[in-house]
Amino acid sequence: MGIGNGDSSSDTYAMLSHLHISNFAIVPELELEFRQGFTAITGETGAGKSILVDALGLLLGDRSDSGWVRPGAERAELTAEFSIENNAAVQDWLQTSELSAGVQCLLRRTINSSGRSRAFVNGSPVTVAQLQTLGNLLVEIHGQNEHLRLVQPAEQFRLLESSGSFADEIKAVETAFYVWKDLSDELNALDADTAISAADLEFLNFQLEELQQHVLAADAVARLQTEHDRLAAGGDLQETLTRAIDRLEPETAAAVPGVNAGLAITLGQLQEFTALDNDISDACQMLQEATVNCGEALVALHAARERVDLDPSRFDEVAARLSNLSDLARKHRVRMDGLEAVRDRLATRIERAGSAEQRRAELAKELADTLNAYRRTARHLHAQRKRHAAVLSGQVMQLMSDLGMEGGSFELAVTHTPDSTPSLRGDDDLQINISANPGSAPGPLNKIASGGELSRISLAIKVAAAGSSDHVTQIFDEVDAGIGGETANSVGELLQRLSQKGQALCVTHLAQVAVCATHQLQVRKESSEISTLVDTRLLDNAGRIDEIARMLSGKISKQSRAHALELLDAAKPAYLGRT
Repeated sequence: MGIGNGDSSSDTYAMLSHLHISNFAIVPELELEFRQGFTAITGETGAGKSILVDALGLLLGDRSDSGWVRPGAERAELTAEFSIENNAAVQDWLQTSELSAGVQCLLRRTINSSGRSRAFVNGSPVTVAQLQTLGNLLVEIHGQNEHLRLVQPAEQFRLLESSGSFADEIKAVETAFYVWKDLSDELNALDADTAISAADLEFLNFQLEELQQHVLAADAVARLQTEHDRLAAGGDLQETLTRAIDRLEPETAAAVPGVNAGLAITLGQLQEFTALDNDISDACQMLQEATVNCGEALVALHAARERVDLDPSRFDEVAARLSNLSDLARKHRVRMDGLEAVRDRLATRIERAGSAEQRRAELAKELADTLNAYRRTARHLHAQRKRHAAVLSGQVMQLMSDLGMEGGSFELAVTHTPDSTPSLRGDDDLQINISANPGSAPGPLNKIASGGELSRISLAIKVAAAGSSDHVTQIFDEVDAGIGGETANSVGELLQRLSQKGQALCVTHLAQVAVCATHQLQVRKESSEISTLVDTRLLDNAGRIDEIARMLSGKISKQSRAHALELLDAAKPAYLGRT
């Protein structure tokens, strides 16, 4: 079902283009298409107009439960498609989240009869938290619901700055902040890495001196341990080596020749028969190699025996050195061969502690200079914000008067805190103080205003700050609560003005609001003995006259039709988007 007629605007803003609802509440199936402009959603009280807003709320991350599933159905399914060609924030978020799909964004959510919910963005599953984050970039729902962002400081800063003309000052503060932060981070890291008290430095120097006296390189430790083991073996080692030498080649005359001599005799006896048998030849070759190896073994054993040191004083000296190394290793909780690395780290830390004092002094001066530069740019930005906040506050107050809150006050208060910790926003805090009624003391927006007043104040701010660079779909619920007459006319005109920046949808009971719409959607509830269904239809000119007539008098008559036609004709300049 299309809403509106004729070609859409040549400028395509981020907006809701399609909504599909299946087995949701009392809606079996509903297919809606939207275009740019102001769409009024009207119908009898209780017809189900809020179901459309509820469906969008769930698609934007509202909490779900099984009560939304149409009785008898297994699950409810909701789908919304948005055009995001001019919404850079959404495009960046989708790209970062690897959910990008060109200039369209498709949201889908299912709720089964047990209450379990699943969410998808461009066909990929996402968490409800992700859906909420994306939803905040796509749609603003104004009314008594959690999508109202006006009371959040981030939103207040965004509205103030996007409608002002001080982007250079904002950029200057951000640049100055990052310069200050980089130096601050470097100084903090230097302090954490090199900060040593005088007592600690004295202790570290003592530890270093102790290590320098005793610590050996890892390979030297290994050699010392080997020497200790050799000295400990002492006489047993010498006796074993002597017996081995005697077996190979006795140093004194003996009845039995040694192994070496026996190998030579055997080899000489066999060599004259090598031509008779290949195995004898092979055996002779192996015996010859054994004779050579045996001779080399004798040389090695003599050399080893000569190195045996039976000096007890040397053993005591080596044992003492190893004991010192073992004590140091336990103290520093490393192996003995790791003490060298401990010594080097201590030396480096002590050296850096000394050289860091000069760098710390340099950083402290640079940090003070950059902080002064940051404070200067923050003061310039504060002046711009304060000036623009006064202008914006005056415009909002004028619009509040048009919206039935005459005598009320509005102040976007900008306070400067030059001693605060630097931030990307500068040294300012924002707070909206309002009084919706004459004589009432101003107070914070979220504590003073009712739901209906919040919606109207939000509308006034949106129109006053129409220079906002992002274009999201604006949905207004209950903005006409408790108003009528000229105030209702003003609400309609303001919604039309706001929709020229993109798209606005408004659930309304007031004919004066509906006649200002570019498109009008009627919601109807049809009941039978077995079911209750909700249906919608786009109203053509004749349908709009009848619906406006019903909204004016509760019934359609010749007089009410004439009044409806009069209101539509009077609203035509706004309807056509002309000033």
